[in-house]
Amino acid sequence: MIATVPVTTAAEVDAAVRRAEAAQRRWAALPPGDRAWLLRRFATTVDEHLEELARIEVAEAGHPVAGARWEAGNVRDVLDYAAGGVERLTGYQIPVAGGVNLTFREPLGVVAVIAPWNFPLPIAAWSTAPALAAANAVLLKPAEATPLTALRLAELALEAGLPEGLLQTLPGSGPGTGRALVEHPGVAKVAFTGSTATGRDVMARCAGQVKPVTLELGGKSPNIVFADADLERAAAAAPASFLDNAGQDCCARSRILVQAAVLDRFLALLEPAVQGFTCGDPTDPGTAMGPLISAAHRERVRSFVTEQAPAAIRGSVPQGKGFWYPATVLHAEPGEGVAVEEIFGPVAVVLPFTDEEDAVRLANATPYGLSGSVWTRDGARALRTARAVAAGNLSVNSHASVRYWTPFGGYRQSGLGRELGPEALDAFTETKNVYLGTEEQQ
Repeated sequence: MIATVPVTTAAEVDAAVRRAEAAQRRWAALPPGDRAWLLRRFATTVDEHLEELARIEVAEAGHPVAGARWEAGNVRDVLDYAAGGVERLTGYQIPVAGGVNLTFREPLGVVAVIAPWNFPLPIAAWSTAPALAAANAVLLKPAEATPLTALRLAELALEAGLPEGLLQTLPGSGPGTGRALVEHPGVAKVAFTGSTATGRDVMARCAGQVKPVTLELGGKSPNIVFADADLERAAAAAPASFLDNAGQDCCARSRILVQAAVLDRFLALLEPAVQGFTCGDPTDPGTAMGPLISAAHRERVRSFVTEQAPAAIRGSVPQGKGFWYPATVLHAEPGEGVAVEEIFGPVAVVLPFTDEEDAVRLANATPYGLSGSVWTRDGARALRTARAVAAGNLSVNSHASVRYWTPFGGYRQSGLGRELGPEALDAFTETKNVYLGTEEQQ
């Protein structure tokens, strides 16, 4: 135990909404240039506390410190990028008979952001930053296991000069605090990141008030390796694609699809790469993979991997204290649970395919569609395959899914809407249409 945090009750949620409503009106009344300046100042304040935020992330989530530093820096970058959109949130002038038509992007009001425990700091910022930039107030509910970075982020917002009540962190449980936020009539929108099952529940509860949602949910992403790929490079890159954050990543490429003709060669190259992916003390800058978030989650990961499971590769973990689980690559059949369900741990399956059509069929054989990778030297094949895979974020000869200046989101049961990128602010606005008659009245 590193801290205790009081739970936000339903009555306290109601009081927070009232404070946010008042703060949002003051915030929206500021000139856009002033709001942009304050958000850039917020980004600068975060930058001044990067190491502190990273150390909190290590302590509460077990992330390797190198990754935690990137996460804190991503918050700074997302805030700075969103600030650039404040003065560019423009509408249209549309010619019409007898006058002119104008459109405006209006703020929604109070937005609830429900953040997950796997990347608690950056994912909280992905919705919070554009929501603030679009002149909304934000009520941020962090996951029960990881509230500390979110609490500190709200403090830094005040230090930067943002109005009191504009960004409030409300710790608590999903069924308690989270449900109170989702169902509160003063909350105009919910941005939720978490499991697909919980996302469905959030969506259903919002439906009663016809309340918009952004959902970033689960994934079971493919890593497609064609026979003409640079196999050495593909094998060297593969471990990080499903072992980063101990596999607790909705974008994890946990299904490795390899063209049958090169499967044995690829696995021979993959084994030392997995064995060399250092698992250990998260405070050590040389550590690549830390522990899982909790004992309960480790048991869930274990439930997918039976003792009889045909393992192609197994890594090693430290002995002693820590919710460790070794890197594991399994042989599997396409319809098995381990090959279809999101495990959210350092476990991948390897599946052979025959040709391009077969690769696409296997890639799309899950209910998810968040991310994926294609490895090939054939540019035309790369583009065909990327277009054919039903996922929101594809990379060719790379595993990169997230850039703060490009859109991020999923197909199918991986979610609704997009975060990040040039249209991020639009998700937190309503379009207002105004007709102005210019003909003289008789």
